[in-house]
Amino acid sequence: MNTMRRTFLTALAAFALPTRQALAGPALARPALADPNAPTGDAPAPGVLLANVYGDHLDPRLYLASEKFDGVRALWDGQTLRFRSGRLVHAPAAFTAALPPVPLDGELWLARGRFDALSGLVRSDAPDPTAWQQVHYQVFELPGAAGSFAQRARRIRDVVRQSAMPQLHAVDQRPLADRAAMHAHLASVLAQGGEGLVLHRADALYQTGRSDVLVKLKPHLDSEALVLAHLPGKGKFAGQTGALWVRTPEGREFAIGSGLGDAQRRSPPPTGSVVTYRYRDLTSTGLPRFATFVRMHDSS
Repeated sequence: MNTMRRTFLTALAAFALPTRQALAGPALARPALADPNAPTGDAPAPGVLLANVYGDHLDPRLYLASEKFDGVRALWDGQTLRFRSGRLVHAPAAFTAALPPVPLDGELWLARGRFDALSGLVRSDAPDPTAWQQVHYQVFELPGAAGSFAQRARRIRDVVRQSAMPQLHAVDQRPLADRAAMHAHLASVLAQGGEGLVLHRADALYQTGRSDVLVKLKPHLDSEALVLAHLPGKGKFAGQTGALWVRTPEGREFAIGSGLGDAQRRSPPPTGSVVTYRYRDLTSTGLPRFATFVRMHDSS
């Protein structure tokens, strides 16, 4: 196995790619001290449930729908907060001490449209306690818990109510009467600046892996690809990166130039990294139409 292929497989180990279907708390008087008994090392990536893309063959009446939060996924095992990759989240001691002693799965989140600020904040090895007062933990699952998802969602609400932590929230899960209700809910979320919906089978037992038990519904498609090279710019982009030459896990290669800002053209995502791109649909040869760079992929 050559070096590039090993890099690609390593980069994709923490996620699987979708197929095409179209309160701030009180101010702290001083920085929170690190807990001397807190875990300091990373761990293997935990198994989690990953979303497919919603398809018209699915019956929305079987699902509970929630807003798709543009945050950073984090798992709490009752003692330690970790990213989906297994890497430790260096949250202030005051934040983790307030979390309940039960496993939780959710998104660390600031607000709609603030992913970049949130990402930089939660990945810092030296957390800012004041800034972390603005971080919400939007909980949508109880890892390993018994019962259907509808039952687990009710239990999440109970756990949050019993908690005194103002930043802890149970993600609102609502039933869908039909496809019209689903699209009306999507339109409402988009109008408020959200990015889409997540639908979870109400009757599903807890499971991990990628499955139609969990699907996402967005107004556009997106996916991830490995950066192979930087193509030189022309005209006003001369001397900068004109496009990223990328490869999908299926082996298809193409260029992404649209969406790159001035900063990315001067200092592009490095070769071997994974980027998220947005596209309208696929050509007959399986290549994305109107591919647009979104950001470096969040694999934490």
